[in-house]
Amino acid sequence: MRMLQSSKWVVLVAILVSGCESAYYELNEQFGRLKNDILVDRVEDAMDAQEDAKEEFQDAFAQFEAVVGVPDSRLKQTYLRLDGAFTDAEAKAAEVSDRIAAVEDVSEDLFEEWEEELESIGNASLRNKSKAQLTTSRSKYGQLIRAMKRAESRMDPVLDSFRDHVLFLKHNLNAQAIASLKGELGGIESDVGNLIAEMERSIAEAQSFIEDMNTG
Repeated sequence: MRMLQSSKWVVLVAILVSGCESAYYELNEQFGRLKNDILVDRVEDAMDAQEDAKEEFQDAFAQFEAVVGVPDSRLKQTYLRLDGAFTDAEAKAAEVSDRIAAVEDVSEDLFEEWEEELESIGNASLRNKSKAQLTTSRSKYGQLIRAMKRAESRMDPVLDSFRDHVLFLKHNLNAQAIASLKGELGGIESDVGNLIAEMERSIAEAQSFIEDMNTG
C-alpha cells in the first residue's frame, strides 16, 4: 500500500514538472522566444559557468603552489585560504553540472518537438531539408554535450584531490605537512592542467554551437 502511494506521488510530480515546463515554454513563446533561443541561452550560461569554474580551479591550484613557501607561523592562515579556494571551486563545479543539466533538458524538448513537427510539413522538399537540418543540429549538439560531459567528469577527481590535501593540511599544520604537499604538487598540477584543457575545448565547442544556431 505504501509503495502504491509512493508511485502515485512520483507520477504526480512528473505531471507537475511536465506542466511547469510546458507553461514555461508557452510563456516564452508569447515573447518571441522559442526553444532554440532558450537552448542557446542555456548553452551560454553553461559556457559562462565553465569559464568561472576554470578560473576558480586555477586560483585554487595557485593557493596550493603558494603553500609550499609559507613559514610555519602562517600555516593556519594559509590553510584557511586554501580551504576557501577549495570551497569556491566546489561551488563552481556544482554550478557547471546544473547548467549542463539545464542544457540537456531543453535540448531533449527541442529535438522532440522538431521531429514531431516534421510530419506537419506537407511539402516533401521542405520536409527533407528540415529533417537534414535536424540531423545536423543533433550532431553538433552531440559534439557539444560530449565535450561538456568530458570536462564535467574531470572536475570530481580534481576536487577529490584538493579535498584530500586540504584536510591533510588541516590535520597536520606543520612543516612536515608542507613538505608532503610539495611532493604531491606535480600530480595536482597535471590533473588541473588536463581539466583546464578539457574545459577550454568544451567552451570552444559551445561558442561554435552558439554561432551555428544564431546563423542557422
